[in-house]
Amino acid sequence: MLTLIIDSLPYLLDGLAITLALTVCMLSLGFAVGLGLALAEVYGRFGLPLFATLFQRLFRAIPAVVLLFLFYYGISNVYNIASFPAAVLALGLRTASYQSQIFHGAIQSVPSGQTKADRSIGLTKIQSIVYVVIPQAMRQAIGPWANEALTELKDSSLAYTIGVVELMRHASYIISASYGHALPIYVSAALLYLIVSLIMTFGLNSLQRRFALPGFENG
Repeated sequence: MLTLIIDSLPYLLDGLAITLALTVCMLSLGFAVGLGLALAEVYGRFGLPLFATLFQRLFRAIPAVVLLFLFYYGISNVYNIASFPAAVLALGLRTASYQSQIFHGAIQSVPSGQTKADRSIGLTKIQSIVYVVIPQAMRQAIGPWANEALTELKDSSLAYTIGVVELMRHASYIISASYGHALPIYVSAALLYLIVSLIMTFGLNSLQRRFALPGFENG
């Protein structure tokens, strides 16, 4: 059993590398889209807040597996999309709907008086948002964003359902080749998820402490 785990470890690490790449890509897409949605909801006009709200509710209401099937099999009818970018789009836009709420709350936590003070010293509204509001909001958002990042790391395993060769797909290949030794392989995969989660938690908690706003530090 131990020999099987040792021999399988390089293949599991290959799958873990794909899992991490998928997680980074979908979190990056979610960050960009989520921040845009939050800004549209707080500062937007001409229907932008309504669009942001509808987007959030749509992608939060549809199960992740259904989104994966829609983006992979649905788009494949008009464009030959690979499983990895389909997973990035489906899970990335889904996490965007959650990240937007994190950023929305963080933006609103910045006192409105600061914006008025910025305008009084000659900054435009856009300059105030970019140089004053967003930097403070991002620091406030680190804690809840860390929780979302960990959730997305675990949800990346759902990409297995559309053929992304990530950690769980590699584990299934190994189990098939080893004639059904499922328990040690799945335990090994679980331990790899646990190790990465602990590293991410430590790094993001350190980042949160490093950038904590004066007066808002966690006790």
